[in-house]
Amino acid sequence: MSVRFVRAAWARGLGPSCCRGASSFPVPPPDAQGVAELLRDATRAEEEAPSAATERRMPGQYSVLLFPGQGSQVVGMGRGLLSYPRVRELYAAAHRVLGYDLLELSLHGPQEDLDRTVHCQPAIFVASLAAVEKLNHLQPSVIENCVAAAGFSVGEFAALVFAGAMEFSEGLYAVKIRAEAMQEASDAVPSGMLSVLGQPQSKFNLACLEAREHCKSLGIENPVCEVSNYLFPDCRVISGHLEGTEAESGECLEMVEAELDPESHSGICAAETSSFPQALQFLRKNSSKYHFRRSRMLPVSGAFHTRLMEPAVEPLAQVLKAIDVKKPLVSVYSNVHGHKYMRPTHIQKLLAQQVVSPVKWEQTMHAIYKRKKGSEFPKTFEVGPGQQLGAILKSCNLQAWKSYSPVDVLQTLEHVDPDPEESPR
Repeated sequence: MSVRFVRAAWARGLGPSCCRGASSFPVPPPDAQGVAELLRDATRAEEEAPSAATERRMPGQYSVLLFPGQGSQVVGMGRGLLSYPRVRELYAAAHRVLGYDLLELSLHGPQEDLDRTVHCQPAIFVASLAAVEKLNHLQPSVIENCVAAAGFSVGEFAALVFAGAMEFSEGLYAVKIRAEAMQEASDAVPSGMLSVLGQPQSKFNLACLEAREHCKSLGIENPVCEVSNYLFPDCRVISGHLEGTEAESGECLEMVEAELDPESHSGICAAETSSFPQALQFLRKNSSKYHFRRSRMLPVSGAFHTRLMEPAVEPLAQVLKAIDVKKPLVSVYSNVHGHKYMRPTHIQKLLAQQVVSPVKWEQTMHAIYKRKKGSEFPKTFEVGPGQQLGAILKSCNLQAWKSYSPVDVLQTLEHVDPDPEESPR
């Protein structure tokens, strides 16, 4: 993939001057300067000197961008991005699309409002693409040499906008509808999520099956208990019905930091003082039978990525049908099967299916970083709030993680790559 094509992908995804006339979605302010305009001179120079654009690069010179999902939100995110070109325009455009001041909510909270599914999904989407703006300003070669992108859950939308598959305003509008529909589904059927750190001999599927049978024996019809996230080897998130409790917080990525550093996340089990979902309570009581080393209830608002989210599929599918989705100009990997998208129609279909399908993030990491022994790994950047995806990458592929860096969205200081040997937090 040439420098020119990758820059064009980023330009087409965010450039308001490139909005398609047939689109019925809100568009960014007409006076906002597009990335296409900002990079026009550089693109022209590359066309005049094609040898520079097609110069062969070593694997270690390529880059991969990872976009975080729900659960990474924190009050203050975006503060470290506002001094970079076009970030304020992105938030102004978001205000028009969403109908409320997302920047104010992201900067000042309150946290309980930011944590709501309906708010945190758009907030993470915009903050992640704003982080790309920062990265493009500080290290343009990273954008030039990007060969792949992946996003966890809602992060997949940001990855596709970055790759030029859809415009910023269209992607944000789809995220808005998705978040509202998932919030409504969560409110309609109380449900929960249980993070489980297992062992090679752990029997996750058998555990879910027997938990469902246990619920049926109690008279519960059509119980839900299934794996909703594949995070890293021997680590899963299992979701199911919740009875008698209601929790509001982030999505399953919260558990990664807790598993790696449980002492610093003693509050993550706050929901444990309330009653448990029948199926998940059964799993906790029988954890030794299934060789679970540790399990934690997550303070989330619903059983995301299970069939309990089915009411959210159709509203999202209708929006996606109205979007003129393009083929990504860099490889983007789907949460549904862990492989890269091949056609625009696959994007529309799988983004809707993703809401009720488990996130196959571990499989995605293996697909992106698979290479011959001794080969260099690309540089990896987590663009968005938090460093949870870096923590997962470390557990999936330690060698690839050594070339990982987060893009800070909180500090106003210039970005400094962290020590790769330091554990992400």
